[in-house]
Parts: sequence; structure tokens; C-alpha cells
Amino acid sequence: MTESTYRIQGATGEWEVVIGLEVHAQITTQAKLFSGAATAFGAEPNTQVSLVDAAMPGMLPVPNRECIRQAVRTGMAINAQINKYSRFDRKNYFYADLPQGYQISQLYHPIVGEGQIEISLDDKNPEADVKTIGIERIHVEQDAGKLMHDQHPTRSYVDLNRSGVALMEIVSRPDMRSPAEAGAYLSKLRTILRYVGSCDGNMDQGSMRADVNVSVRKPGEEFGTRTETKNVNSVRFVMQAIEHEANRQIDVLESGGKIVQETRLFDPDSGTTRSMRSKEDAHDYRYFPDPDLLPLELDDAFLAECRASLPELPDAKRHRYEKELGLSPYNAGVLTADADTARWFETLIAASAAKQGKAEGDVAKAAANWLLSELFGALNKLGKELGDSPVSPEAAAELLALVGDGTISGSIAKQVLEKMLETGDGAAAIVEREGLKQTSDTGAIEAAVAKILADNADKVEQYKAGKEALFGFFVGQTMKAMQGKANPQMVNELLKKMLS
Repeated sequence: MTESTYRIQGATGEWEVVIGLEVHAQITTQAKLFSGAATAFGAEPNTQVSLVDAAMPGMLPVPNRECIRQAVRTGMAINAQINKYSRFDRKNYFYADLPQGYQISQLYHPIVGEGQIEISLDDKNPEADVKTIGIERIHVEQDAGKLMHDQHPTRSYVDLNRSGVALMEIVSRPDMRSPAEAGAYLSKLRTILRYVGSCDGNMDQGSMRADVNVSVRKPGEEFGTRTETKNVNSVRFVMQAIEHEANRQIDVLESGGKIVQETRLFDPDSGTTRSMRSKEDAHDYRYFPDPDLLPLELDDAFLAECRASLPELPDAKRHRYEKELGLSPYNAGVLTADADTARWFETLIAASAAKQGKAEGDVAKAAANWLLSELFGALNKLGKELGDSPVSPEAAAELLALVGDGTISGSIAKQVLEKMLETGDGAAAIVEREGLKQTSDTGAIEAAVAKILADNADKVEQYKAGKEALFGFFVGQTMKAMQGKANPQMVNELLKKMLS
């Protein structure tokens, strides 16, 4: 990606935005970081709290091996340095939903060091105009609980279900220069986490959220003072928060004020940020090594197992779809942007190849085009996602096979798909029941073509005089007369013969 040209025009000239994100991703495990308590979303308040989570006296933390494994696998997926030695620190602060009075985190020796993620803002060609965003570190830490405030002005409730849940904090470098770049980075990171399986990426449930660091400067000058907008829980909100905060800072600076380093909150209803508290520095938390936890020391066998367990990652999969399956960069990008979509597509082409007796590369283009245009469009009308589709990949493969062998036409296939979504029945059964098989009866098609040409003698003369675009009209009228059941290839051949 070329150097960003995104600028905000102020009263005193152009300003550049500098953005870094700290993403908190809940690690996909059935137990918390230092206890065996459950992590399921949506449980009744305070029903998933162990004595360790509640900070009862004498309770000692024991690291969850799977949490460490998932953090290492995530680091490997972004080509980051994996630190064989890391340790936990105590971050001391008081808040009502933090029973211990401190958070166990990693400041001085994180488990994952520097890495990188490539982004592109070109949806049509994801390989064009690529920019690399640096990752400074990934450290593992425990989450705090949650405060819930009722209408009474002096009463709040504490839910400790999230207390002790394992988080990865993924800290980017301040390499982003526009809201769009930040959105692309966050989307790409979420895709990688979902492929790896280390986080479900459900921002609406709070299992992935971003702290947004924003500053502004005149192009070429030193970094300005940054603010941090906490716990933004959607890609769109992150972009809105950046837009608002950058403009707010510019207004302050151009009016002669100074930016205060502070923590702010984003209001999604108004699209604005507001001050929460002054920004603390590391020394304010009085970090020190946690005396109850030994350092983590990872051996080569553990690292080898982590690396071997990684799936094919989105960029590698996209390249394979383009080179081996012959898909366009756009289609390959859309199909690999979500791990579940990629799995659905791969099941579809495997089943299609088996039914049609062809190689996967020979059926991939048709399958991709049908999935992205026909099925996605039909599901969108029904308000459903691919994961909720009543049509399975195997059932879709049956439909595509009927098109491939000429049993039905493409237009009839659309009708069959509607019936499949409505009833859950198989394509072959619907075609047989509804009498939708395509006809290759030359006599019937010739008769239909002859009638169309006779009824449109004026257009025939226009066609013969050079208006060749009318050929599509004749095809459409013939297919309409045959109720969409005529073999399109035969219709084209007979029309060309009879028009000549």
C-alpha cells in the first residue's frame, strides 16, 4: 500500500492522523486463565466464579495450558517472535469488579514479541496496494468482572463471571493513518483469530474489543499527544471513534489548546467520545512480578506442536484459490474472509467434483459464482447467514450437478433453489416433482423459435440489417415461450441457423 494520503483539512492546513490499536481478544477455552471456572457467554450473573476468581484468601492461581497454547499459535499466525521465556506481573489498581485489587498481566516479558499483519483497502484485488501493520507484542492477562448500574443513582451490581477469563492483548504499532486502515486491520486480525480458533471474534458479545489510540500532527512532524478510547466493540464504531476523535483534537489545537493524554469512552448513539479519566502510565500501576506464578518456559516440542496445529491461513488460502482453482482475486478474497465461508465452499467443491466426476479445479469457478451471487443473495433476502442456510454444501452440489449435466437450465436452478430454501427438499426431488427438467427436443424448440421469428418479423429485418443486439431478445422470448426449460445452447444454435 502506498503512503496514505488521508488528511483532514483544518483551518490552519492539513492534519495527519496517527492510529494504534490495542485489541483485547478472549481466548477460546472452556476454563479461565488461572481457574477451572467456565467461560460460556450469557450465563446467569456470578454462576461461573471459582474461589480463585473471587480472590478468596489462600487461593493460588494455576496457569491454563490451553490459554498459553492459543496465544503462541496466534503469535505464529502473524509471523511474530515467540518468547520461550515469559512471566506474569501484577498490575495494581482498585476497582469494584476486580476482586484481587490487581490484574495478572505481562508487562516486562510478554509471551509474544514483534509480528505483522498485511492489509489492503482494495476489495476488488486484495493483493494490490498492500500495507504492513506492525504488531509490537501479544501478552496474556486476566479479564476483570462487570459492573451493572440500575436506575437508582447510588446502586451498582457486580457480575464476576468474566473475572479471570483469559485475554490476549494484541498491541499494534502506530502504523495506521486513516479510519479505513484501522477498520481493515481490525477485520483482518479478527479473520486470522477465527481461522486459528484462538478467539471467536464476536465483538457484539465483548469477546473482542479495541482500545483506540489516536493523535494528530502536521504531516512530517513528531507524533502528537494521544488519547485512548476504551472498549470499542465493532469495526464500524472503531472507525467512527477515530474520525470524531481526530477532528476533536484538531479543533482543540487550532483554537490554541493542548491535547491531554487521557482515557475516553465512545458513545455509539451520538458517534462521539467523552473524557473518562486521565491516562495512567505504567509506573502508576506499580507493576511487579507475580510472586505466586513461576515464569513460563516453553520447550521446542511444545512450540513444534503449536506450529503443526495451525490451519491454512487466509492469505495462503486466497493465493491457493487464485492459482490452483482459477478464482478471481475478488471472489477468492470474499470466500477466504471468513473461516466458516471458506470451509463451506471447500465442502461444496469437493462434493461437486465427486458428483460430476471432475477435478475440484474444474468445478470451482461455477461453484464460487453460484455461492456468491445466488445463495448469498437468496439468504440475504431471508435475513439469514450462510451458517443458518437450510441448504447444505452437499445439497448445493446436487443442484449444480443438475445444471452441469443439462438436466436443468441456470434460470430453472434459481427456482429450484427457492424451493430448496423453502422446503428443505433436495434439488433432484424438486425437479422431478415440479416437472422442471430441461428439454433438448429439437422439434419443440424449432417450433417455438419459428413462432417467435414470425411474430416479430420487423425485428428479424432489423437484425438482418445489422442490429445484432436483438439476438438476445430472440433468446429471451424463446426461453419464455418454453417456460425456461429449453436447452440454452440448443436455442442459440437454432436461432443462429434460422436467422441466417
